[in-house]
Amino acid sequence: MSALSLQEADRKYYLHPTSSIKDHYQQGPKLIVERGEGIYLFDTQGKRYIDGLSSLWNVNVGHGRRELAEVAAAQMKKLAYSSSFNNFSHEPVIRLAEKLASIAPGDLNVTFFASGGSEANDTAFKLVRYYFKLKGEPGRYKIIARNKAYHGIALGSTSATGIPMFREMAGPLAEGFLHAPAPHCYRCELDKSYPDCQYACAAESLRQLIEKEGPDTVAAVIMEPIQGAGGVIVPPPGYFREVRKICDEYGILLIADEVITGFGRTGKWFGMEHEGVQADIMTVAKGITSGYVPLGGVVLSERLHAELAYLSHGVMAHGYTYSGHPTACAVALENIAIIERENLVENAAQMGALLRQRLETIKDHSPIVGHVMSRGLMASIELVRDKDTHQQFDPDAGIALKVAEAALKRGLIVRAISIHGSQIIAMAPPLIINEEQVDDLTSILADAIDEVAAEL
Repeated sequence: MSALSLQEADRKYYLHPTSSIKDHYQQGPKLIVERGEGIYLFDTQGKRYIDGLSSLWNVNVGHGRRELAEVAAAQMKKLAYSSSFNNFSHEPVIRLAEKLASIAPGDLNVTFFASGGSEANDTAFKLVRYYFKLKGEPGRYKIIARNKAYHGIALGSTSATGIPMFREMAGPLAEGFLHAPAPHCYRCELDKSYPDCQYACAAESLRQLIEKEGPDTVAAVIMEPIQGAGGVIVPPPGYFREVRKICDEYGILLIADEVITGFGRTGKWFGMEHEGVQADIMTVAKGITSGYVPLGGVVLSERLHAELAYLSHGVMAHGYTYSGHPTACAVALENIAIIERENLVENAAQMGALLRQRLETIKDHSPIVGHVMSRGLMASIELVRDKDTHQQFDPDAGIALKVAEAALKRGLIVRAISIHGSQIIAMAPPLIINEEQVDDLTSILADAIDEVAAEL
């Protein structure tokens, strides 16, 4: 082992994802995590932190679950890896696909597996285009996403993403990706007010975009039930029914990106269940294994699967080395079993309601908290200069980052989001969180906000 300290070895040898290269090159890592237990992470100095974002929206069952480690070890001893190419198969992938069919909404019954959300969304785009080629409509290739959407960082999923910093990093992007307004009622892009708007971001803007491009050129619309990295944007009730109606009218497929919202995060198994709307395709990742091993998937409707089977011929020329990885599938099965036997979907709904109450109290008492958005254990607050006018802070002031740093100092990890001038603090704690821990989380957050407000 190198004589270098962990801090220096990290700085010297590791290029971090979604981080400042310059800051890391000069200062090294901000935090080195040594272990996790429940909702907590511990650094190499033994300091404890509430993992207020489930690390990356994904550690749904909490840290340190021996059951998952034991299942992984047992599967590795039996069959660590086997390819699923050329119609080879194995029991873990079969059982997981069967399990997903039993918990997914409606007739979303058939799963293609990938290694994560970016691969899942790229796969969804390719399958949609493949589908329309088989139907004799190769001109249908365009994908409509939304502003402030996040769908991943592969080339196709980056092209669908509607957050500027990700799109501008390494263009040019892939052809055929378009963006409609986000259903962000607090900061409506159309300067309208709900409910008088009559879902103009869908009924008018989405429809107008489809008509402008030509309905016969649009293959699919992809939407997160809640826009996570965009600031935890929760759409108004009825929004997705309007989107579904428009997609049906024009023969366009609807893709639900449930990478963050799946597996209990919102207080239901999947986020679209709150809307009473079924997509044609659903993408999943993150909570499917609670992050213990990488896994993602694309779940197709029974109708779509049957049409592909009828229309296709030869080999579907798409697949990843780790599609249907047996160890990952075995861990996913046990992870889902934990969610079921510990009633974590129900706990997410109950603790999410409590979290919302506590955040609303913070808003009422803080001069800089202007808005709260949440569903289940997925929440955010927006920091504003003026609560009455919604006036934003100067983005260069980095108010959200200052609050996140103040929280980290106190032992709470949250995410600072700065997008289109908004300063947002996002949180999504593990689904095992209890009432006392929600109080601890929000108490630390309130103190951090007070510290920054006092400085202002």
